[in-house]
Amino acid sequence: MYLGIDIGTSVTKAAVFDADGRLRAVEARRTRLDSPTDGWFEQDPDEVLESVAAVVRAVVTTVGTPPTVVGLTGQGDGVWLVDADGRPVRPAISWMDGRAVAILRRWVADEVVEKVFRTTGNTMFPGSAAPILAWLAQHEPDTLARAATAGYCKDVVMQRLTGVRATDSSDASLPFLNPHSRRYDDDVLAWTGLSAWAHLLAPIVTPRPTGTLTAEAADLLGLPAGTPVAAGPFDLPACALGSGVGRPGEGHVIIGTTLACQVLVDRVDTSGEVAGMTLATATQGRWLRAMPAMVGTAAIDWVLDLVGESHEALEGLLAQAPRGARGVTCLPYFSPAGERAPFLEPAARASFDGLTVQTTKADVVRAACEAVAFAARHCFEAAGLSGEVAACGGGTRSATWLQIFADVLGRPVRIAPQPETGARGAVLAALDALGHQVDLATWTAPDGVVEPGPDATYYAEAYAGFRARVDAARERWKGDE
Repeated sequence: MYLGIDIGTSVTKAAVFDADGRLRAVEARRTRLDSPTDGWFEQDPDEVLESVAAVVRAVVTTVGTPPTVVGLTGQGDGVWLVDADGRPVRPAISWMDGRAVAILRRWVADEVVEKVFRTTGNTMFPGSAAPILAWLAQHEPDTLARAATAGYCKDVVMQRLTGVRATDSSDASLPFLNPHSRRYDDDVLAWTGLSAWAHLLAPIVTPRPTGTLTAEAADLLGLPAGTPVAAGPFDLPACALGSGVGRPGEGHVIIGTTLACQVLVDRVDTSGEVAGMTLATATQGRWLRAMPAMVGTAAIDWVLDLVGESHEALEGLLAQAPRGARGVTCLPYFSPAGERAPFLEPAARASFDGLTVQTTKADVVRAACEAVAFAARHCFEAAGLSGEVAACGGGTRSATWLQIFADVLGRPVRIAPQPETGARGAVLAALDALGHQVDLATWTAPDGVVEPGPDATYYAEAYAGFRARVDAARERWKGDE
């Protein structure tokens, strides 16, 4: 039995798989995301660790057998400041946080963001490590001085469980990793004014950090001391791995809290518009060109709440409104931090157009769902998609929304083995790092395929209209900065 732990932004999950990749049990616990002031989002690392312990104890009790291998994945970006023992020196600052918007805007104006992108293939957004660290250096230098590591979620949990202070190349990628040398880039640290804090960055271990459960951690989780543990990659590449994305040109979309689109590539391209991420994988010469838009299902949840409906009503509402939502259109940029892919714009905001007194709740919901699918195509075009697309995440539970995605993308959408695609990827990464061989085709066999339907031609034209509205809005947003 193999255990995968996926530490998300709002939910921590533990899943047990057998040797053939069959899901045997899963447990989940919600975690708290605090917002101490408008635009700030933080988490208590100790509470997150407690959630890990709770789901592990529960899932192992269900299967009745302790795992032989543990794999970790979790949310990326943000800054998790810990001391030499891996204990927090302040609440973790989430990837959703917007306190560093002013710093990012200054870096855009000073061309720091562009220089970093041309070097690493990674752009920055307010919730990425560099602007947050720069904010901390300006506002909380004493906190930084008390810290031994400015880490990421899964790496902090890894240190608490094994004592290993390390990160993998996926989390290290944004924004400090040179994609060719796979080392932290001195120029990037200098351009962002963070050279003095370079010692806070954890060592990069290739292919992935590994260790064993300490006695203290074993007691916390209810597992045998010495159980092998491997950390990484973080949730985006873990889901791609768990979905069977293995050939250059293939794409993957997580229809989750964020709309994370990524394409496996065999070269680093730092030309074109400054946008997205280039995430190093454990395989030399392979990267994921990722375009993680800020809002996916979170946008739809907000719209459903606005019209007084629950998530369970989504399928019925989509059926009530025709394609095109009776002329209602939407720009789906609902995050208070703006957008980071396929363009960087902190001032980006959502909007609906074409509303009348005859507009129904179903029209508004359908317009938002179509807009998210259009945003996915925009991201995939920027990332260089040329092959098949695999999909996972909560949004795949809606058959009608999945059909919209297939029609908008104009290509089949392969449904990744679900649930817990990220935890599956974490286990596959751990088994690889620890030298265990498994049948990847069996482990990642799709749950189904959604083919484009008759509406694909209509959506190809509608997408052109969406892009025109985005271009016009970007001109307006420039005046709001």
